[in-house]
Amino acid sequence: MNGTHHDGPGNPGGPAGGELGGRRQTYLASVGTALPGEPVDNAALAKTLGVNEEWIEVFIGTRTRHFARDLGTGEVRWSLADLCAQAAQRALAAPGCDPGDIEFIVLGTATPDTLMPATVNHVADQLGLDQVPTFQLQSGCAGAVQALSVARSMITSGEYRTGLVIGGDVCSKHLDLQRDLSGAAPGDLVNFVLFGDGAGAAVLTDEPRGQRLALREVLNRFTGLNREPGQVIEWFGLADRYEDRQALTEDYKAIEESVPVMAVEILWELLGELDWQAEELDFLLPPQLSGRMTRLITEQLDVPTAREVSCVAETGNNGNALPFLQIEKLLDEMAAGQRALAVAIESSKWIKAGFALEKI
Repeated sequence: MNGTHHDGPGNPGGPAGGELGGRRQTYLASVGTALPGEPVDNAALAKTLGVNEEWIEVFIGTRTRHFARDLGTGEVRWSLADLCAQAAQRALAAPGCDPGDIEFIVLGTATPDTLMPATVNHVADQLGLDQVPTFQLQSGCAGAVQALSVARSMITSGEYRTGLVIGGDVCSKHLDLQRDLSGAAPGDLVNFVLFGDGAGAAVLTDEPRGQRLALREVLNRFTGLNREPGQVIEWFGLADRYEDRQALTEDYKAIEESVPVMAVEILWELLGELDWQAEELDFLLPPQLSGRMTRLITEQLDVPTAREVSCVAETGNNGNALPFLQIEKLLDEMAAGQRALAVAIESSKWIKAGFALEKI
């Protein structure tokens, strides 16, 4: 029902904030994002890697992506902390937000700058936020949703009123750009063309402010019991850094088979929790694996009344930045009373995740 105002919880005529059905509510007041450098198109990437440009376009379906490293020299130009701080600064600069109100920070990432110190503490330092609790969740594409879940619980507990949630990844640091890829198998090559770098952030509050976007539900569930990982990112130390193994491996076939099925399960589980009907959704934020995979997943989700909000074809798969990039696009279109549902899946050890938003 695009453009339709819905009856029920959170509609413009209902409760504006505080509690709903006995439960405290949480709101997104603002969102900010950061992408490093200029977009890198398939022609430039193919030339750097020595691979076929057409294969990237057909098999992956992503047109551009952003890298924190210089493809020519390999120099790291932005750290994850840099990108997360930039995204957070943009979120904090939005109307209705004040850095002085931030009472905690939660960061979700699969690719921290170092094992210690935690990247979230470098971000807090860059933002000038002192004497606040900081949390870092080590997770793949579900990390941003997990961060939202933790922040939401902290606010609904009544102990905190305003927090900063961040998600981001710098995947390019795990790729060996000097490696000869001319004979690489597609399952190996995909890691060099699928990913990008970036970060996103949101200010969460206990009352409607700024964008007045109610966070109605968050799903975060491990479902990988007795299943092999779909993706592995290695940490190398002095003792094993020269072992003959890849830093990043991915079972793309398992991901291609499992993710669409899991996405449908997540969609209906969230709708059931919310007591929403599929036709009441105005927007759908599907998993952002790649341009091609996102199209396939959206077709299987089959919610024709909801407008798709995707960004991966332009940003690449930059992991935990993606939900914030999608929300930023969503805010350009969403009107009061409209509903959106987001689906995210972590294939490293299979996590179902998602969240529901309603503009009030």
